[in-house]
Amino acid sequence: MTDSSVKKHAPIEMDHAVDPSDNGLAGLDRLKLLALTIENMPVGVITLDPDLKIMEMNPWAEKITGYLEKESKGNYCGNILQGGMCGSRCPLKTVLTSRKPMVRLETTIRNKEGVHIPVRLSISALYDTAGTLIGGVEVIQDISDLKALERERANLISMFAHDMKSPLVSIQGFALRMLNKGAEIAEDKRAQYLHILQKEAETLELLINDFLDFSRLETGRLNLNLSATDLDKTLLELIEVYQPRFRQAGIELEFLYDEKIPVIDADSHRLRRVFTNLLENALKFSPEKTTVSIDIEETAKEIMIRVSDQGTGIPPEELPYIFDTFYRGSGHTKHRGHGLGLAAVMKIIKAHGGRVLVSSEVGRGTVFTVTLPKERATDEPEEAQETSRFKQEDYER
Repeated sequence: MTDSSVKKHAPIEMDHAVDPSDNGLAGLDRLKLLALTIENMPVGVITLDPDLKIMEMNPWAEKITGYLEKESKGNYCGNILQGGMCGSRCPLKTVLTSRKPMVRLETTIRNKEGVHIPVRLSISALYDTAGTLIGGVEVIQDISDLKALERERANLISMFAHDMKSPLVSIQGFALRMLNKGAEIAEDKRAQYLHILQKEAETLELLINDFLDFSRLETGRLNLNLSATDLDKTLLELIEVYQPRFRQAGIELEFLYDEKIPVIDADSHRLRRVFTNLLENALKFSPEKTTVSIDIEETAKEIMIRVSDQGTGIPPEELPYIFDTFYRGSGHTKHRGHGLGLAAVMKIIKAHGGRVLVSSEVGRGTVFTVTLPKERATDEPEEAQETSRFKQEDYER
């Protein structure tokens, strides 16, 4: 991993310790090989003398701290790192004075621009062959992304709890009202209450499914329960379930394929979840008086299910990230969601040996294409895939 902001030091020159007949790393003596390794490690490495003054920094340490090696040399490490534990609690002092072999911890440092950076530190004392302390080494790993993800996870769990509370309170309230005043409630009012209860239950089911997706994506476990699966039945059942919601939103939902789809070996429950997520997305981002369609294409080896809408579309710069866990695009402020639906779609389809493609144009709509193999993959080499009429410029993950 490289970065244009990381300073490139002068190359190590070969001396008499190098065998001219050797090439590459084999031509370096042990010390030069270690120096070259440290120079190119994707973590910050700082060496210090026994007085805790900086002797050397590798390029990644320069990047993390914002200081060049020449600026830092001879300075007390606490003045450069300005860490949360510098001073009386300095972990390096603890290592050097107590002769502990190594300390690992998480803390913060402050870079040259004054920005606090969460880091993981590994600190070790350096001794010569006689056991005399000659200095120390600090290995610094920037864990800003990891900490941001941890915060996102914590926030997400809080969001789930908050979002689940609202439909539960509503269900409880209307159920109690019907129990306490059932005989006094008019028939049309009772039907209205039951409709509200159904809507709130659907909302709660979606939230629970999102939470289960989150749990599975977190653990990386997705065990498929494979059986003979009739995609016709799965898709037609979903269309029947969603038709009233689309009709209420003023959106037409149509199924364009009237031929029998071959039965495949798949997890029908997981696939239902995939197409539920895609229909939810289409419903969420489609305006009134537009059409959402489901179309199917077959090749000799694959079945391709395409879900198309005429909605707001996805900006090109967001397409590479829409399947990432927790990712919510620029339109998320107008629509509720947790950034898990499409991540689950990708994970489930990949577990089936399939692919997910997406093409989109802002203001014109989006097409998601789910490709599933007719037969489970074997160890035999794959033949060239049959050309599909679906656009080849579609973005694939």
